[in-house]
Amino acid sequence: MDGLESPWRVAACSVADPPPLHWREELAGLLGARPRRLGTWAELGLYGARTCLEAAGLAVLPPQAMVCVASLSGSESATHATAAQCRDGLPLPFGFLQSQSSQLLAALGQWLQWEGQGGCLAHRDPAQAWRLAQREALQAQASGLLLGQVEESGMQLATRWWWLVRD
Repeated sequence: MDGLESPWRVAACSVADPPPLHWREELAGLLGARPRRLGTWAELGLYGARTCLEAAGLAVLPPQAMVCVASLSGSESATHATAAQCRDGLPLPFGFLQSQSSQLLAALGQWLQWEGQGGCLAHRDPAQAWRLAQREALQAQASGLLLGQVEESGMQLATRWWWLVRD
């Protein structure tokens, strides 16, 4: 991962590019239940974040941890499906919520018992996004920083996560 500067150290990492065939079942096993009402993008992000924390030996995010998720495409397929439903004259479709990237942050809060500062960035240069997130985490005096990159473009899925701690 490019762009890492002191005082952060990578304590764990999880890369699924592409994710395994049965990643949804694996996620349900890690969480103890299948998450409901999440679009593919948010569910994929939750899978990556959970497997990263698993690699770090953590079941939940520590207090005062910060989360930053970057994506080039965001929840692209849910956005296209919602637009198509709107064109068909349907009232605000349920898919609209699934098209919102903030749903991933809500899922992380629910399933990883996280409360804290977080955000989603649309960025072409992940290294620059990570530098920004690290700077913000230092200013916020975060106890740790969970960085993620989640991509859903048609059938091409990828999720990459890093758990950073202070040296």
